[in-house]
Amino acid sequence: MIRYTIVAIGLLLGTFTAMAQSRVGLQIGGHSSNILEKNNLPDWDETKGYYQGRTGIHIGVIADLPFKEGSRFFFQPGVLFTQKGRKFNQLFDTTVSDIANIRSKQLLNYIDIPLNIVYKLPMGKKSKFIIGAGPYGSFFFNGRHEKETFAKNGAYQKDENKDLQVGNEPDAYKIFDFGFNALAGFEFGRVFLTANYSQGLNKFFTPKDYTASQYNHQVIGGTLGLYLGNINKTEKDTDKDGVPDDKDKCPTVPGKAEFAGCPDSDNDGLPDNEDGCPLEAGPAANHGCPYADTDKDGVLDKDDKCPAVPGPKENNGCPWPDTDNDGILDKDDACPTVAGVARYKGCPVPDSDGDGVNDEEDKCPQVAGLKALQGCPAIAEEKKQEIVKKLTFVAKKIQFTKNQAVLTQGSTVVLDEVVEILQQNPTVHLQIDGHSSDEGQREVNMRLSQQRADAVKDYITGKGIDAERLNSKGYGPDKPLNPAKTEQARKQNRRVEITISN
Repeated sequence: MIRYTIVAIGLLLGTFTAMAQSRVGLQIGGHSSNILEKNNLPDWDETKGYYQGRTGIHIGVIADLPFKEGSRFFFQPGVLFTQKGRKFNQLFDTTVSDIANIRSKQLLNYIDIPLNIVYKLPMGKKSKFIIGAGPYGSFFFNGRHEKETFAKNGAYQKDENKDLQVGNEPDAYKIFDFGFNALAGFEFGRVFLTANYSQGLNKFFTPKDYTASQYNHQVIGGTLGLYLGNINKTEKDTDKDGVPDDKDKCPTVPGKAEFAGCPDSDNDGLPDNEDGCPLEAGPAANHGCPYADTDKDGVLDKDDKCPAVPGPKENNGCPWPDTDNDGILDKDDACPTVAGVARYKGCPVPDSDGDGVNDEEDKCPQVAGLKALQGCPAIAEEKKQEIVKKLTFVAKKIQFTKNQAVLTQGSTVVLDEVVEILQQNPTVHLQIDGHSSDEGQREVNMRLSQQRADAVKDYITGKGIDAERLNSKGYGPDKPLNPAKTEQARKQNRRVEITISN
């Protein structure tokens, strides 16, 4: 299949050999490849962070074929050998695991056939800015899997598979893959330098032990190339504008192909040799010269009912009024006589409870309160102490699955009491703090304490409590209740605290 595709490209190149400017070249580059994967593994959100890109190279040939003589658009088919795949590296906590490190490599090699459309913008006599994109087809060439396991006792094991299965069945690599390319860079005579991006659109591998909804290649890199020469000798082009002299009406001045090689200095669609005002854009009906617009509002004087005052075209060149001077024109203002803000269509920010604190700044917009408390009413001290006592009692009963941030069934029951407190006291805001002992790695403890505090917050908000009334923070081992190093002290330090924050 690879052979037939290369032959097809060869035939395609042959159809362009009658054109000037057609070239072939060699290219080589480096890149970082990765695999975009989505699957149903329960711990994938944590596991995918251990995967890294594979650094590799790509090398091959490319053709540079103009759509027509003098065109800035080129067709660039090619054939590339490309290294793809990814790496994996996970370190384990040896206080709880016999394994210290697992490293693996998924090293895959492909024959890529890009089919890009490229636009070239001249930036000088020999330099051009190039940008392009297109599809690609890809054929699996070979590859291997490597896996290294390091035990904490010093033991080492390496597994390697150089005979990867190919086909459409599970745990096999598909022979054909496809996707899209994008490139941008510069061309300096025969040399070109580009940044490249490609992404597969086909799931090229189906895991046997789990379900993956996405398994696509991604490659980001750079390419250096050299054109070996023109397939056909280029016709004489004195002004180097891509239009041969024998077809160029302005052979000594660089111009555009659509104007037979003549320039359009003011970009008004009329070449300079037919433009009455070649340096000022104007319509063809006025011989390329602009109509007058005294107030510079884009409405020509001949159509402007207020030619000395700028105004929109929709109002025939006259300005819209703004009666309340709030910066919102009356035509768009829901409260044209009262100054307001744009997000309320020109009306003032509302104050639903009439307490002098507008709804955007009011934490209790439906209950009148104090400005010092952001619009919430003060909590009576006796009531506050009662709530604090309940929260302290409930917090001591919150438990999690060992080494995880999963609430036990008993914990959800006591947290329902917190939900009831918040429902009965809508102005109360809570601070949820997670703490751990000093055992194990500090990074793990900090992360676990934050995850447990978040788990409590998520459970409460899941019962309909506004998330803005809750704040969660993990302190890890930094705030112990008991600094002793005994197991009893560490047990005391593993806790969640819930306090009133307002």
